[in-house]
Amino acid sequence: MTDTAALLAAYDENTRAVIHEPRPAGISYEWDGALLRTVGMHRGFVETPRDPGVRGAELDALIARQRDYFAARGEAVEWKTRGHDLPADLTERLLAAGFEPEDRETVVIGEAADLAFEPVMPEGVTLRQVTEGEGLSDDLRRIAQMHGRVWGADHSYLVDDLAGRIATGGEDFAVFVAEAQTPSGPEVVCAAWLALREGEGFAGLWGGSTLAEWRGRGIYKAMVARRAQLAAARGVKYLQVDASENSRPILQRLGLHAVTTTTPYVWTPEH
Repeated sequence: MTDTAALLAAYDENTRAVIHEPRPAGISYEWDGALLRTVGMHRGFVETPRDPGVRGAELDALIARQRDYFAARGEAVEWKTRGHDLPADLTERLLAAGFEPEDRETVVIGEAADLAFEPVMPEGVTLRQVTEGEGLSDDLRRIAQMHGRVWGADHSYLVDDLAGRIATGGEDFAVFVAEAQTPSGPEVVCAAWLALREGEGFAGLWGGSTLAEWRGRGIYKAMVARRAQLAAARGVKYLQVDASENSRPILQRLGLHAVTTTTPYVWTPEH
């Protein structure tokens, strides 16, 4: 039987409020006590250990400092919370400071070696890694457009975000697309990326989104397997996913284990 409490403890210790190297181009980090502030993304990002170590008025002041810091920059900011965070009134205090929750996801963790099976794609669909070169800008533009269709929102920020991470990540960051052949040419139907975290024993599976009309054909499952192969080859023990309700059942059937939930709380400046 899997010890989910041990998985959660390892997750808390190794992945939260950690500066990941190499740093993406244009990204900087600042500490405010135990809180880590990330600057230079499409919106601000702050994260703490499970317990930021402050309570009451001190916690309110910590929250206000992050809001006001990014307000001065004219930027939104995301405070990433988990369902088991302390103190228990953290989210109430975020709400009181003007932060609003986005969709809750489930944090699932599994062993890379157990997931590193050979991907099987449906007929007419190919899986490939996106690399630097002449076609990179077009690939990233099509990925952003596909994500926008899936989530019904503007995901154009992904073009610059992924380009910077590919340029600086080396072998620690890999982007994959699944493409279907159509009369008008290849169409990106799924895209996802892998972020390795050297020395932490964890790698993150991010961005796994599939167009609705292409779901149920094993494409997302194959995308997990391909990234798991790469992670296992690099000696990574655990894979972690912040899973939507579309992805969670697939991942749990593959053998990943739910350990907690995560909800972004976002403050957005008035325009």
